[in-house]
Amino acid sequence: MRYGFIYPGSDPELAVELAGLAEQYGWHGFFVWEGIWATDPWSVLAAAAMRTTNVRLGTMLTPVPRRRVWELAGQTMTVDRLSGGRVILSAGLGVAEVAEDRFWIFEHDPGRRERADVFDESLDLLPKLWRGEPFEHEGAHYTVRRTDRMLPLPPVQQPRIPIWAVGLWPRPKSMRRVARLDGWLPNYAPPGEGAAGPDAQRELFTPEIGAEAMAWLRAERERLGLADEPFDWVQEGTTAGLDPASDAAVVRSWAEAGATWWLDTDWSVPAERIEQYSRARLAAGPPVIDR
Repeated sequence: MRYGFIYPGSDPELAVELAGLAEQYGWHGFFVWEGIWATDPWSVLAAAAMRTTNVRLGTMLTPVPRRRVWELAGQTMTVDRLSGGRVILSAGLGVAEVAEDRFWIFEHDPGRRERADVFDESLDLLPKLWRGEPFEHEGAHYTVRRTDRMLPLPPVQQPRIPIWAVGLWPRPKSMRRVARLDGWLPNYAPPGEGAAGPDAQRELFTPEIGAEAMAWLRAERERLGLADEPFDWVQEGTTAGLDPASDAAVVRSWAEAGATWWLDTDWSVPAERIEQYSRARLAAGPPVIDR
């Protein structure tokens, strides 16, 4: 099990400092959220890359269908090279199933189906864009004309920067998308219902359900010829950082079910307490289960 911290605040200077603290106190990853009208996460991560040496860096998460995929490729490549190959791209459709008005203050939502189509085409394009080689593409949403001039450098990580994607279990189309990538960010749709909101996720999504989904993903990856490639189950949750044994107990059932990453944060912390909370939680160290 590896352990990451998601900074729930917006202050870019503080985020860069916290990335260094995450590394200092034994965390394996440091993540920042990517909003619509918000601090630019990739600028923050570029600065964090220059202040750290080992901790993995990424977003939680990037709304890929709302991004220009060629710009996203350039941003992730840049941070990957600055960090010596430590970037993870966490990717999703860009809005929760239970949408809030603040997600669409500049544009109209084209709908989940179109966002999913753009997402799939973007995921096909990103590895080609990361190679930094001439190519052509003609798709439903993007056209790429071949050029041999001023090509970007490839990222350090090969054959590509790892991509973790949201997968809605047990929806086959959503999970098949995840199966061809590098990690699963769980979302859960109880039978006969739509995707559960964040509070319901915490109540309804269990390690047992996650293990069932992972078994399905392993079978699908075997069918795709990817069974021997690394693949992560990335579980988000909250531990208090007050008692190592209690924190480990929260994480242990997920690890035993097959989760390989635990991302810790508390999104309910009031804005005025985020700095205090983040410093204290990082300093307490990750909720290691094998102390």
